[in-house]
Parts: sequence; structure tokens; C-alpha cells
Amino acid sequence: MRLLAIDPSLRCTGFAVLERREGNKIRALEYGTIPNAAKLLPSSCLVAIHDRLAELIHRHEPEAAAFEAIIYVQSHRTAITLGAARGAALLAAAARGLPVFEYAPRDVKQAVVGRGGADKAQVAFMVRALLGLTETPSSDAADALAIGLTHFRAHDAQTRGISTLRRI
Repeated sequence: MRLLAIDPSLRCTGFAVLERREGNKIRALEYGTIPNAAKLLPSSCLVAIHDRLAELIHRHEPEAAAFEAIIYVQSHRTAITLGAARGAALLAAAARGLPVFEYAPRDVKQAVVGRGGADKAQVAFMVRALLGLTETPSSDAADALAIGLTHFRAHDAQTRGISTLRRI
């Protein structure tokens, strides 16, 4: 099974392409961020997010996409910006017919670190250890990798009859 995991953000969207083969070994095929410069118009950022994710989907041919669920923010402006970035990423996945799943940030941290209140450094450290990476990924890429690992665990739970997948 091949999965595209996404942590959407206007200026630095995290992404990861993960694959699980027989024997349940999960490996990261590619991960990183889609950086958008501060001087770039928000509309241009959305196009860049969509286009880069569409290119990743074309190249890696994932079977599904996993996203971080919408988070609570105090600023309406931030909520709108995050929603727009998420929409651009969702469009890239939906246009290719990928089933899309989402996971709450606390659930991702719980699945990877064992504690829903873990900080970003702990998530990055555990992702590196769980995937046997030679370097610690940036926090946005680590979040995407963690979302992917959470999806695989949720998928395993569903095969055991415990429904934890949330498809959107």
C-alpha cells in the first residue's frame, strides 16, 4: 500500500509518500515540504501546493491520501488561510480519485509518540526512529510522516474490526 500524507499550510506544507510492503515494513519513499516565500501571493501559494502534490501523486501513484484534520485556531484569518491551503491539497488528491482520510493532531501524536500532548521535536524524533531515517526531518515533514504512520495503524485497527478510519 502506498500513501500520500499531507500536513497543509500556506507557507510550508509538509508531505510524505510512504509505502508498506508485505511483512508490514513501512518506508518513506519521499518526504519534505512545499515552501512558499512570504512575498508570494496567497493565490500563487495555493497553485504551488496543488501543482506539487499533483506531481507527487502522478509520480508515486499512491492508493490513498491522509491529512491532518482541521485544527482549532483563534484567528479567523488563520483559519481561512489554513482552510484554503487544505482545499488546494484536497483538490489535488480528489482530482486523482484518491480516497482521503483525516486524523486529529492529538491522535497523530498519540499514535506516534504515545502522548497526545507531545511537542514537535518528540514527533520528529519518533518518526526518525520508527522509519529508520538517517536524518531528523523538518517539523512539517515530520508531521506528514507521522500522519502517514497514523493512517497505517488505523488501517491495521480496522482490519481487526476496530473502526478508527475517518474518510472525508
